[in-house]
Amino acid sequence: MDTKDWLQRRQVLIYALAVVLAIGVGVSRPSSTTFIEQLIDPILAVLLYVTFLEIPFVRLRRAFTNGRFMAAALAMNFLVVPVVVWGLTRLLPPEPVILVGVFMVLLTPCIDYVITFAELAGGNSEQITATTPALMLVQLLLLPVYLWLFMGAEVAEVIEAGPFIEAFLVIIALPLTLAWLTEAWAERSPSGESWKATMGWLPVPMMGMTLFVVIASQLPRVQDSIGQIAIVVPVYIAFLVIMPVLGKVAAGVLQMDVGESRALVFTSVTRNSLVVLPLALALPADYELAPAVVVTQTLIELTGMVVLTRVVPAWLLPERPTPISLSNRSRGD
Repeated sequence: MDTKDWLQRRQVLIYALAVVLAIGVGVSRPSSTTFIEQLIDPILAVLLYVTFLEIPFVRLRRAFTNGRFMAAALAMNFLVVPVVVWGLTRLLPPEPVILVGVFMVLLTPCIDYVITFAELAGGNSEQITATTPALMLVQLLLLPVYLWLFMGAEVAEVIEAGPFIEAFLVIIALPLTLAWLTEAWAERSPSGESWKATMGWLPVPMMGMTLFVVIASQLPRVQDSIGQIAIVVPVYIAFLVIMPVLGKVAAGVLQMDVGESRALVFTSVTRNSLVVLPLALALPADYELAPAVVVTQTLIELTGMVVLTRVVPAWLLPERPTPISLSNRSRGD
């Protein structure tokens, strides 16, 4: 068994150890969080680079032409999710400082580590990769609109585009370009092929590092406000339960294959917390709890993603989903 297979077989244990270590560091060394937080974007970029290397670019080019999946991902994230989020937030007290954090994080689909988690669950990661530019652009345009609809113009006006654009360039565009150049190098040079093979065992360790830096750097934020923000935890857990089921239903209606179905589930449930966090930190002083609300979702989601990488292929979508007929006709008609 080579190193890559060994790591993949023990990935859940590796992620669990990363989470435990992160909690230990976050609790015992809160002074280190500023430094660790600076590592999130670079480590995410490396994670996405080694993930993109796993995707043959011939398949990725083909994924861009799959209008059905693109439309399904956009509909789930920008039509279905807002309805679900609106319903779930009716369970929360009408406190703007809490609601703005919940809306900001749950209304923005993930564009980074969702690719890795979908791949770990056997999903069609190239389809998700192909949707990231559209998901990024649409959420940038619609987040202020949804905040205006749900909370009023005052909150919507303080959302800036800069962090979204920077995150897309650093976390998606740069790693994708480097992966494409690496693949071209590997096709023309033995040293390039050797480099690509070496990178092949990194996805699992890099995911473990991502879990570590995110949890270790953000846990102290939650600790300081846990009494005030604990009320959002059931909402985040409910979202993690509801959206995979709705994603499965949508995939069945559209008669997607198992890889596309799993990809649709993950893009429907995973949120853009790491990109939204700088937006929450930039809010006025009246919204000082919003970053902690966002971080709470990050911690719950990362734990939930580790669970979903097992639950989705083993139980929710173990094989080709059964198509859901939209016709009321019986076989005898």
